Amino acid sequence: MQCPFCNAEKEQLKVMDSRACEAGHAIRRRRLCQGCGKRFTTYERIEESRHMWVIKRDGQRKPWNRNNVLEGLKRACFKRAVPNETMQRIVNEVEEEVFNQHEGEVASSMIGELVIERLRRVDQVAYVRFASVYRRFKTLEELMEEARAVLDAGMDDNPKQGRLFGEPKRK
Repeated sequence: MQCPFCNAEKEQLKVMDSRACEAGHAIRRRRLCQGCGKRFTTYERIEESRHMWVIKRDGQRKPWNRNNVLEGLKRACFKRAVPNETMQRIVNEVEEEVFNQHEGEVASSMIGELVIERLRRVDQVAYVRFASVYRRFKTLEELMEEARAVLDAGMDDNPKQGRLFGEPKRK
């Protein structure tokens, strides 16, 4: 490991704080570089001994990459009041379910459904954004139908959640 600022070697790095994160699946460490005096954060995860392959819509097989799920969530939640911790929790839950329920390979459509199921409870707008890409809406009517379904479901679980179409909150 090296300092990301001055490339000092591991011997120059001091761990200031360590704590469990990502529901106990990782360790977060705050480090201080004694060479340049700057601080940075590192994460340690247990390497999965099992390998998971994702089968894409076009039939390609790609290795599981949790960052792909996180990047999709970040795009859907762009400029939304969804904390990074919530997105990390969703990624952890999806990853855990995929590795527990599937042996060796999983369809990307299954991963998308797992993300949608969780995102729907977190933020209506982010959910519709994710669904529009994942389900490949071809017309505005398809998008409106999905948005209307979200509104009709009365998703008031999260009071901080933004409202679709600026509709007043239902009572």
